[in-house]
Amino acid sequence: MNYLRYVKLIGTMHVSPRSREEVLRTILNERPDAVAIELDRARFLAMERNVELTLEDALRLGRKGLINYALAKVEEKLGEAFGMAPGEEMRAAISASRLLGVPLYLIDEDINVILSKISLAPPREKLLMALEGLSVFLPLGKGEIGDPMEEYRAMMVEFKNRYPYLYRVLVEERNEVMARNLMAIVDSLLPRLKRPKIIAVVGLGHKPGIERLLNGRYFYMEK
Repeated sequence: MNYLRYVKLIGTMHVSPRSREEVLRTILNERPDAVAIELDRARFLAMERNVELTLEDALRLGRKGLINYALAKVEEKLGEAFGMAPGEEMRAAISASRLLGVPLYLIDEDINVILSKISLAPPREKLLMALEGLSVFLPLGKGEIGDPMEEYRAMMVEFKNRYPYLYRVLVEERNEVMARNLMAIVDSLLPRLKRPKIIAVVGLGHKPGIERLLNGRYFYMEK
């Protein structure tokens, strides 16, 4: 079955004000039957409670905490470059779903599973990631920012080339998790809705992969 008949994906930059506005406008205009976002329960609750991981917390949590802290710092620097805190487009989706009174689904992979996979990354990729967290190799540290979406696409290509293992863990494997979750949401709505409409808000780098999986041509439920 082609699940794209029922799911519309909004590919966003987690640090772009344009993405936040697009998310809010699209959801309120299209009035879907459900909204799905690229968060898991732990990150959703942290966002709701405005919990921020400090370096002291990261040190106390050990390796996983330090990895999470490094990733957060990379996103934070990108947010400064684009004038927006990471995750604002997800907050917009949450607000829009509440305004419409429709279910909100959390479709991303559990953060603890992701961090466990990251901890198994090759030493070279771990070192580069740590350095990027310290802004040593951050790709947006120089020059003027042009079209944010084009910059983001270029960054994804650079990330894939620099971090092949982490790209597989952070992009490709999460694409599969989110595609499966979206399929399950559609299946749960079909018995009572003839043509359910779901809007899913995901990072721009995830959108093409999830769309390919949802159209049924490249996805196998069992590996």
